Amino acid sequence: MKYENVAIHSFDYLEPDEFLTSDDIESKLSPVYKRLNLPSGRLELMTGIKSRGIWPNGTRPSDLSTQSAQKLLSKSNVDKSEIGLLIHASVCRDFLEPSTASVVHHNLELNEDAMIYDLSNACLGVVNAMSMAANMIELGQIKYALIVSGENGGPLLTQTIDHLNTDSTLTRKSIKKYIANLTIGSASVAYLLCHKDLAPDAPRIIGGAVCTDSSANILCQGDGDTTSLMMETDSEELLKHGLELAKKNWNKTKEALGWNNSDVDWVIGHQVGTAHETLTMKAMELSQHKTYTTYETLGNTGSAALPITLAKLKETNKIQKGEKIALLGIGSGLTSIMLGVEW
Repeated sequence: MKYENVAIHSFDYLEPDEFLTSDDIESKLSPVYKRLNLPSGRLELMTGIKSRGIWPNGTRPSDLSTQSAQKLLSKSNVDKSEIGLLIHASVCRDFLEPSTASVVHHNLELNEDAMIYDLSNACLGVVNAMSMAANMIELGQIKYALIVSGENGGPLLTQTIDHLNTDSTLTRKSIKKYIANLTIGSASVAYLLCHKDLAPDAPRIIGGAVCTDSSANILCQGDGDTTSLMMETDSEELLKHGLELAKKNWNKTKEALGWNNSDVDWVIGHQVGTAHETLTMKAMELSQHKTYTTYETLGNTGSAALPITLAKLKETNKIQKGEKIALLGIGSGLTSIMLGVEW
């Protein structure tokens, strides 16, 4: 897929006020750590994650997404009536029906002509939504698209801690499938995409590629509601499949964009942890490229992870005009969308 007319007009984000360190979590897990004789400090050592944010249990994703969008719109100088598409793209939703996007649309008082829907695709949601919005902008169907995500990892963390402390059948081996839960953080983002003529100096999305390995759909599965969620992950197998998928899709993306590795100035990937970042960059032969990470302090914030990392990188003022950025999106399932951005 290639785009000639799609710009990232602006973006913003929210972070929680409360953070849990890996030491905090291990302290809460002292009963199971003691029973299984697990060494303290292993969570941060294994993942590279020092802390992760949480909002109170019961926080509505729509409220988070609304606040991010309000921050964005207050500085964008865009007439809300011109937003033709609203996508709510987080893993977390208010409910199964109606769409969480409908709540955000009402909160923001957007135009009745705006198309709205939820796009749920694990951690790939926002990047997926960017691609969908870009298609409509490219076709001239809309001027502006608003993409939002509100992720709250608090319920998953608390539910997992309670489960691990009370499940007497756990062993040092069986506890591994819950470690990924303890890396989950919280964040909210809002991105506004538009036709390039409406923001001629804004970064442009120039295209990308998609690749899916659905045989891996059993390797990470979650179930629950907005206040109670459990998830089991075969992290080792998921990483193995993810590396193959990332390498394959990166080659497809370079072909679609006409890029070589040497053309890329920045690489931003999904924020899972140390092993995922190191091995994924190595698999794509991008280890020497400039990157930016947030997982150390935010944890894995799901669909918000990659976009909040790009937003925070922008705040450092390190990106130069004309530089090329590779957005390497991936989500359990497994599926990957990678996009090229020209700043």
